[in-house]
Amino acid sequence: MTTKLMSKKKKGNKNNSFAKTTKQPLLQYLTNNPNKSYNYKQLAFQLNIVDDYNRVQLKKLIEQLVQSKQIKEVGRSKFKITHQSHYYEGTLDVTLNGRAFFMCDELEKDIYIPSRNINHGLHGDMVRVYAYKRQRSNTKQEGDVVEIINRAKTKFVGTLQLQRNHGFVVPDNKRMYADFFIPIKHINGAKDGDKVAVEMGDWPANSKNPFGKIIEVLGKPGEHDTEIHSILFDYDLPYKFTDEVEKEAATLPIEITQKEISKRRDVRKVLTFTIDPKDAKDFDDALSFQVLPNGNYEIGIHIADVSHYVQPNTLLEEEAYKRATSVYLVDRVVPMLPEVLSNNVCSLRPNEEKLTFSAIFEITKNAEVVNEWFGRTIIYSDARFAYEEAQEIIENNTSKDQANLNLTIPKEISLSGESYTVDPAIGQAILKMDTLAKILRKTRMDSGAITFDKVEVRFNLNKDNEPIGILFKESKDANKLIEEFMLLANRKVAQFIGRKKDGTPTNNTFVYRIHDEPDIDKLATLQGIIGKFGYSIDTRTVESLSKSLNKLLADVQDKPEENMIETLTIRSMSKAVYTTKNIGHYGLAFDYYSHFTSPIRRYPDVMTHRLLQHYLDGKNSPKFPIYEAKCKHSSEREQLASKAERASIKYMQVKYMQNHLHEEFDGVISGITEWGIYVELTENMCEGMVRIKDIKEDFFIFDEKEYALIGQATKKKYLLGDKVRISVKSADLERKHLDFTLLE
Repeated sequence: MTTKLMSKKKKGNKNNSFAKTTKQPLLQYLTNNPNKSYNYKQLAFQLNIVDDYNRVQLKKLIEQLVQSKQIKEVGRSKFKITHQSHYYEGTLDVTLNGRAFFMCDELEKDIYIPSRNINHGLHGDMVRVYAYKRQRSNTKQEGDVVEIINRAKTKFVGTLQLQRNHGFVVPDNKRMYADFFIPIKHINGAKDGDKVAVEMGDWPANSKNPFGKIIEVLGKPGEHDTEIHSILFDYDLPYKFTDEVEKEAATLPIEITQKEISKRRDVRKVLTFTIDPKDAKDFDDALSFQVLPNGNYEIGIHIADVSHYVQPNTLLEEEAYKRATSVYLVDRVVPMLPEVLSNNVCSLRPNEEKLTFSAIFEITKNAEVVNEWFGRTIIYSDARFAYEEAQEIIENNTSKDQANLNLTIPKEISLSGESYTVDPAIGQAILKMDTLAKILRKTRMDSGAITFDKVEVRFNLNKDNEPIGILFKESKDANKLIEEFMLLANRKVAQFIGRKKDGTPTNNTFVYRIHDEPDIDKLATLQGIIGKFGYSIDTRTVESLSKSLNKLLADVQDKPEENMIETLTIRSMSKAVYTTKNIGHYGLAFDYYSHFTSPIRRYPDVMTHRLLQHYLDGKNSPKFPIYEAKCKHSSEREQLASKAERASIKYMQVKYMQNHLHEEFDGVISGITEWGIYVELTENMCEGMVRIKDIKEDFFIFDEKEYALIGQATKKKYLLGDKVRISVKSADLERKHLDFTLLE
């Protein structure tokens, strides 16, 4: 039976060509039997072609495939697949216009896949492609998708168009170029116009649309929770725990027994405090501070002992691994662990005893580590500080003698109209640790670390989660204090496991956080863009590159192009990932680095704790393949979470701009494409598009070499970084897209 489906939204050719529907099954059959040859009658039998007309069409298709060298004739009218060197396995990158590019490590360049040859491949799929020279080209290649090896995703979010006996789900994701046909039995109670989650089923070769079934009704489009849940679902991020997981968390034994205390180092009497964001609910790290008799400082980095509560082979362990990370959206945190753990049992709340895993260092006044200790502890947090409160203490220090750590603390700080009395001991600890942190940071920068102090967008939300303002979060000394001591703990833990005393690797299985050197092609692209602004980078050596990147980031501060160039520079970097194969961390300039400090919100930190205790107990190295697989999974989940976080920011920016339609703003051109220019607004960092067709003063085309829009009559150019003034034309919440009109 031939199935031809289409949604109300899309219309297409009702008579798909024979070649289009038969080519992939034919190539797939020959590919699966590479050592055999078949005549056209045998192939017709295998493909269930029985009528004379289609047999003739099969002959024509075979001739075409022989001509394009995808199959070859052997013997008398017998055919087999061409030598396998033309076949590659890799990833499909589908564009918004339905075309695609095939990416494979074996190939120097990506291969272009025309939309007619995608053969039901979807964005991100692992596919097998036959590559051949383009017509009228000796160098450029095209490809045909001949096999879908593995789907990148099978669950999608979209809007239901309900008809009498069936429905269609129109996907939100525009890279998904076909709507889902939903039989009436799989509507699952959804109503016309509902935003739903659909699971992809069969997609017959001769069908325009894949079959699907609705697995969850998310709500009405445009409603806040519907859109946030849609973002989470689209990136395969669960937003609620099952009853079974919640029950297991609620029944955990949480009493700290004397027997458990006896197994740990007791640091409850040492001055300990936390510094976190003002609205934080989970506190997974604390600092302790005391002056030693020899004048050195003992500083403890104490981390919630999640691995004590989350044990292997439990539902909590399975759920933590599955999620692998907490997700931070604009209006909520979707935690890795149930709230009873993340915000209560494991959270290092003030005036409570807590079980921790600690890295404790003896540090000189010059910030040199002369002794280290790692192990399980019990702490008592004396106070909780917000970053703003700690920053007030740092900024109001009146001493000129910071080099000798003879510091004067303010007796009182004022925040948001309220005054706070500062405990002298804690105030001294914060000021002295701030001074040590600055030395650690300078040492790191001198070693080649790259600093990205990128401004983060935050929203001021009312009680209904409506954005009423946009805020910018900057990293100040208090943030950097915490950052440096967390980096110290992460680095020293990784060194302790991964490096012998003589500096050679131990080959112990461990979870490293690695960051490779930048890709030379991406750096060349970056240089091409920043050169237009008079900046440059030095790529001769690793050291010269690091220094020039830091100089670039310093030079663009407070310039109109600052955010754009910072973003482009970050994109030129490799992605940091988790692995058992250590190559160091380029961005931090560390030879050894791990994640130890956030087990409440990161599964790799839980693995790090377990492995650290394993080695402290004197046990042999476990086999690495299991941990490598978990590292890969954690990296993938982290990237999905990051995409969801960016999507939620974009959603909230569009929602905010809905209240500013037709208003005028200053902006900077942040991107240029063949269909228009992207403009980032100076006032609030919202980004939208001015379409070429809406620029009326001339006919503009995109010049790829100059990376500019150029007017054909006036020769006027629009370049990256140009200041422009726009008005807000439209704000499409469903597409998360802003359209601007260019004024000047």
